[in-house]
Amino acid sequence: MAKNLSRQEIYDTAKELSNWGRWGDNDQIGTLNNVTEQDVVDAAKLVRKGKVFALGLDLKEPIQSGLFGGRWNLIHQMLATGTDAVQGVQDGDGKAYLRYADDAINLPCQGSTQWDALCHIFLDDKMYNGYPATDVTVNGASRLGIEHVRDKMVGRGVLLDIARWKGVDSLEDGYAITNADLDQCAAAQGVEIKTGDFVIIRTGHQERCLASGDWTGYAGGDAPGMAFETARWIRNRDIAAICADTWGCEVRPNETEEANQPWHWVVIPAIGISMGEIFYVKELAEDCAEDGVYEFFFSAPPLHIPGAAGSPINPQAIK
Repeated sequence: MAKNLSRQEIYDTAKELSNWGRWGDNDQIGTLNNVTEQDVVDAAKLVRKGKVFALGLDLKEPIQSGLFGGRWNLIHQMLATGTDAVQGVQDGDGKAYLRYADDAINLPCQGSTQWDALCHIFLDDKMYNGYPATDVTVNGASRLGIEHVRDKMVGRGVLLDIARWKGVDSLEDGYAITNADLDQCAAAQGVEIKTGDFVIIRTGHQERCLASGDWTGYAGGDAPGMAFETARWIRNRDIAAICADTWGCEVRPNETEEANQPWHWVVIPAIGISMGEIFYVKELAEDCAEDGVYEFFFSAPPLHIPGAAGSPINPQAIK
C-alpha cells in the first residue's frame, strides 16, 4: 500500500494507466465501452428471484456538512397541498376544478447517491481523453457531460462486502482497502470480477452513520475507502464503474499531503471510469450474505441533464 505519495508518483500513475485515445479521439463514455450488448443480455439472466433492491439513500438524510464544495442538503418545498385543496383554493369557479398536490426540490447533483460524470475531475488543465478543462463553463460541459452515459449504466453488478468479509460492522475511518483485500474478498464470496462489471464496495461507513443518526464528517471527513493502489486494479480488470457506500470512494485521510483526493486524479480523468458514491447497500448486502450470491442485474441511469458534472440516481440491483 502506497504511503506518502509524491505528486510525481500520482502523475506517473495517471500516465501509466491512461485510457486516452483507447476508444477514439472523440470518446465520451470511458470504461463504459467495456460493456457489450451481450454483457447486458447475460446480466439479465442473473434475475432469478425477482427481488429488487433500491440503492439510493433517503434524500432527506442530512449528509452534507459543508466540508467540501459548498454542497447542501435537499430542499423539498410543497407548491400545492391538500390543505389548499380542501379550503377551495384550487376550485376556481367550482365547475371544472382539479384538486392536487405539487412540489419542487433543490439538490446539488452530487448531494446524495449519484454518478460523477467524466467532466467532474480534472488532471491539471485536462479532462478524460485529453479534453481541455475549459470545455466546462458556467453553461455546463460541452464534452463528457452526464448525458452521454444516460443509456449506458446497465449490466452485471457485483457487491464486494469488505466490511462483512473482515468481520466488522464498519471499517474504521482511514482504513485503506488494498488490491489484496478486493481479490481475497471476491474469492471468499465465490464471485469473479469480469470485464464490464459494475463493482460496488461496502465499507459499512454509511450504515454506521444511519445507526447513530450522526452524519458529522461523512461528507468530506475521514472515512474508509479505496487505497491509491486500487487504481491499477480497476484499470487491469477493465470494469465499467466503481461505486461505494462512502462519500468519495477513496480512503480519507488520503495517502499523501501533496494532493487532495489523489485516487480521483487518476481514476476519472486518466482511466475514464464512472464513479458512483453514497450508495445505500444494507439490504442488498444482507441478502447476498444470506444466499451467497453476490452478482445481480444492475441498472442506474442518470437524469438527462446536458452538460452536468454528475446526477442523482436511485440505482436498482435485481436478483
